[in-house]
Parts: sequence; C-alpha cells; structure tokens
Amino acid sequence: MAVKSPCIELCRFDGKTGFCVGCLRTREECREWKKLKDHRRHQILQDRARRQTKLDKAG
Repeated sequence: MAVKSPCIELCRFDGKTGFCVGCLRTREECREWKKLKDHRRHQILQDRARRQTKLDKAG
C-alpha cells in the first residue's frame, strides 16, 4: 500500500526554514513525492516529525 502524502493543501514555504508551512516538507520533497518509493516516503515522514520537534523547541 502506498504511503499517503502529508499534504494538507496549504502550500506555502517558509523563507527561513525552507519547509512548507502545511506539511513540513521541502520543495524538492513535495515535487518528487509521487516518484518516490515507499521507503523514502517513510523517511520523509520521520524527518517531518523531527523538524516539528525542532521548530517547537525553537519557539
């Protein structure tokens, strides 16, 4: 079963972090999502969780 995209259709990229404010992916990750294997998609989802934690700590 394919890994579902985390996109919430709020596509706007933060100039400071480079992450989408809706799904916390980079532009490249968003652009390439449909072409990626599930293993890489899982990695991106894990990266998102770490990014969120880091952003929360930074305030």
